[in-house]
Amino acid sequence: MKVAFVGKGGSGKTTLSSLFVRHLAGRGLPVVAIDADINQHLGVALGLDEDRAAKIPALGDRLPEIKEYLRGDNPRISSASAMVKTTPPGTGSRLLRFRGDDPVHAAGQEVDGVTLLATGPFNDDDLGVACYHSKTGAVELYLNHLVDKPGEYVIVDMTAGADTFASGLFTRFDLMFLVAEPTRKGVGVYRQYTEYARDYDIAIRVVGNKVQTDDDVDYLREHVGGDLLTWIGQSAAVRALEQGRDGVVLEDGNVAALDRMRAEVDARVQDWDEFQRLAVEFHVKNARSWASRAAGEDLEEQVDPGFRFPSAYRV
Repeated sequence: MKVAFVGKGGSGKTTLSSLFVRHLAGRGLPVVAIDADINQHLGVALGLDEDRAAKIPALGDRLPEIKEYLRGDNPRISSASAMVKTTPPGTGSRLLRFRGDDPVHAAGQEVDGVTLLATGPFNDDDLGVACYHSKTGAVELYLNHLVDKPGEYVIVDMTAGADTFASGLFTRFDLMFLVAEPTRKGVGVYRQYTEYARDYDIAIRVVGNKVQTDDDVDYLREHVGGDLLTWIGQSAAVRALEQGRDGVVLEDGNVAALDRMRAEVDARVQDWDEFQRLAVEFHVKNARSWASRAAGEDLEEQVDPGFRFPSAYRV
């Protein structure tokens, strides 16, 4: 199941995504964690020291290799350079298996049973010549071609704000956890996300963070209604984890919140035909708005109308 953690900057989405990853892995469940934030802190939040975290190969720097692999012998894709982040799979494309033997997963760092991938930081070489979407494009291609199953968890810590909606990336997830503080700014991001997603049946559940009192919970309920799934209270254990301490035990109430989040993920049903339909829809939009012009060819021709994901994965 593909899960995104989103929210405004400073909401605590990296902290919550790392807690959720630890929660799943601690129960022996298979997890791929992806740091797709412009500020690359997920590795450290999962317990790596900064030097090891900085040495994780950046997917954004391996796009040519990733594209060449995913292209396979798909005759509709003229070259790897003609692939864009929205290019959907077709006949001849290579599909990715969860934690499989491929150039994407090979770039991962194993951390306490978790495969950690990273898009890479936005550095000085990118200034003035690229936007961060050039990094997250690797994540979109990965998710477009990944055939995962229930009980396999891909957890993506997204960049802050509404960048998830810059292409079809937001439709690649089975569930989005929107991390919101009980403040006007916190719930403002919720309204923005639900407005963008309302026409696409995208599941968004709000997880309150930095909740101190019942009034905070009431405030969240007032502004997000039934989309409020659960909340994380102020936590000495979380602070200890962020300070790098070992042997930390999370409070019972916060463990229960993480259990509720896992149950919500497990309740989702994957619709592979709809997944592919939305991939095609956004690829055509991108092709018409900029991608065909940039590539010098009609990228709508990359769409394979007869392609369907293997029957074992379709509902």
